[in-house]
Amino acid sequence: MHKASKTVDATRLRFVLFGLLVGLLTGGVVAAFRFSIERILGFMQSLYRTATPGIVMLIIIGSIVAGLLVAWLLKSEPNISGSGIPQVEGQLQGELEFHWWSILWKKFVAGIISIGPGLFLGREGPSIQLGAAVGQGVAQGFKKNGADRRIMIAAGAAGGLAAAFNAPIAGTMFVLEEVYHNFSPLVWITSLASAVGANFISLNVFGEVPVLHLVYNRPLPVSLYWHLLLLGALLGVLGFAYQKTLLAMPKLYSFTHIPRALQGLAPFLLVIPIGLLDPAVLGGGNGLITGFNRSIPAFGVLLVIFALRYVFSMVSYGSGLPGGIFLPILSLGAVIGAAYAVLMGDIGWLPRAYEMNLIIFAMAGYFAGIGKAPFTAILLITEMVGNLTNLMAMAVLSLVAYVVVDLLGGAPIYESLLRRMTTKNRLQAIHRMDRLELPVYAGSVLDGMAVRDFKWPKETLLMAIRRGEDSLLPHGDTVIHGGDTLVILTDASRRAAVRKRLHELAEQMSEQEPE
Repeated sequence: MHKASKTVDATRLRFVLFGLLVGLLTGGVVAAFRFSIERILGFMQSLYRTATPGIVMLIIIGSIVAGLLVAWLLKSEPNISGSGIPQVEGQLQGELEFHWWSILWKKFVAGIISIGPGLFLGREGPSIQLGAAVGQGVAQGFKKNGADRRIMIAAGAAGGLAAAFNAPIAGTMFVLEEVYHNFSPLVWITSLASAVGANFISLNVFGEVPVLHLVYNRPLPVSLYWHLLLLGALLGVLGFAYQKTLLAMPKLYSFTHIPRALQGLAPFLLVIPIGLLDPAVLGGGNGLITGFNRSIPAFGVLLVIFALRYVFSMVSYGSGLPGGIFLPILSLGAVIGAAYAVLMGDIGWLPRAYEMNLIIFAMAGYFAGIGKAPFTAILLITEMVGNLTNLMAMAVLSLVAYVVVDLLGGAPIYESLLRRMTTKNRLQAIHRMDRLELPVYAGSVLDGMAVRDFKWPKETLLMAIRRGEDSLLPHGDTVIHGGDTLVILTDASRRAAVRKRLHELAEQMSEQEPE
């Protein structure tokens, strides 16, 4: 016993303390961010409700000024655009690097200006990037580098999502499943400590009521689970369409010939008629979701709401404004679930008592399909709604939506956004790269492995997978099969060394597999 006590390693305790420090700081930053957005949104809604011609003119002028200010911030720091999650993922993979203080204050200011007026953007993505910047700053302050620095950045990201949604478990899982792709003990324990610390601050500021508190009377009976298959398939198809539309938006915006930094002026001005028509629909969508507690609109009205939120969330995010898609995805999922439930109720195939169940499940399913992160989706909705009753039904629906998107060829949305961000840098290096073809033999360690699960050397780019007569464009979830030929680009001067390194990595992974 005495000998064992001497071998106790304090590393984990040290990382828990670092995680708590990062989380508490992140909680303070994100709480201020969230509080500012909520107050500005409430003020704008009150302005729209009492709008006179003079007030409308002031709103127009203010929107132009806000758009120009955000454009200036984006021009000085382009990496604050969008949600920030792809940037954090790229940073943890070693593909991108940022100055943490520039990201922190510019994302904070630009995010408040962009989200506060009621654009259909979420606060969660910026909160994750703000948390990652805090983690990077703490790492720099303690002179941490390499793996330690990455762990603290990941912990900050987990704290950011936890504080944004009061969801510490989902915040931790999202970082492990979607952002860092690493389930090592030091990563998850540090991220969990950060998420708990950040959530503690958030609960003290905003209270303990779940962010999307929805009330339903009873669990969905197993006899009605066939609805989960139909709704899951619908969510998968619409989720795939969401991915394709979102990724196409920069190209669509390019047809306007407006400079990229100034494209945000379009949603700033287009949101004004929406606010004048109905101020209650402004914002990321949490008000819309909780409004289902009071009443669920008719089927036709829900279709109009879906079309409006789908189109304008694309216009908002596609402009490059600092804001996320997390909450807009959840609100769209809730509307899809409501529309399905109301339609089935109208034709007598679903008792009205279970409409709220499908609304809740659809939020998880839509995010699981688009983000390709089913565990995060299930945990997130469970924490945000505040009810553990129907985990099984939610898991079934999320799995169906995930599989449908996968069969259609959809990739995780944040991974796709990151690939689009880094394509330019990779293309610039192609002129000095050479082509390397690596056959995959049946029974080898690569046979049956997803692309994301292999530790590719940094100096390589998997360009294609030849399978018979077909050539596949790979993404992280693409599964490699025996008989495939991997087409890899690498630096011409390192061709032989890279081939040898790939064989070594395959052998190492084979040795690590359990017998």
